[in-house]
Amino acid sequence: MRKTIAVLITVMTVGVLFLSSSALAQDESKGTSSAQPAKPKPPVEPYRLDFSLNEVMDGKILNTRHYSLELTAGESNEIKIGTRVPVATGTDHGASTQFQYIDIGTNIWAELRGHGDEWLLVVRSEISNMDTESGERTGFAPIIRQIKISGDTLLVVGKPLLIGSVDDPNSKRQFQLEVTVTKLR
Repeated sequence: MRKTIAVLITVMTVGVLFLSSSALAQDESKGTSSAQPAKPKPPVEPYRLDFSLNEVMDGKILNTRHYSLELTAGESNEIKIGTRVPVATGTDHGASTQFQYIDIGTNIWAELRGHGDEWLLVVRSEISNMDTESGERTGFAPIIRQIKISGDTLLVVGKPLLIGSVDDPNSKRQFQLEVTVTKLR
């Protein structure tokens, strides 16, 4: 009796698998005959983004840092340069000092988003550094200075675009982030 039940279950399982695979094959053959031809994928559009971070005082450029990245339309990319710096956060019952690490440096993220028939350039940047002289003067931990410049603009190839500018609250300096976009093919 057990053998008969086992054989019956096996036959039923094989039958169900056969019927379901044959129905799937029929559905697939119907789908290919009546389906519209697939639209061709748009061609890859590669660009190079050349960023300039200008430090300006009294209308004169004092310093410029250059960064470049390649980007494909519809995608994002990022440049990240810096150092992970330990910052003391306390002690473990007087036995050892506890630290938390923070990122100091330059981070530039860019994306080309489709906007109708045109491309929108989206840029997010963060530049930070440590003012070690302030810590030496005051006896406290160094101050971390930070600049964030973000912006969205219509993609223009071959002309410098000002993404944003900020005044340094501690001096007469200004920081400007520019980008020049070059189509690579």
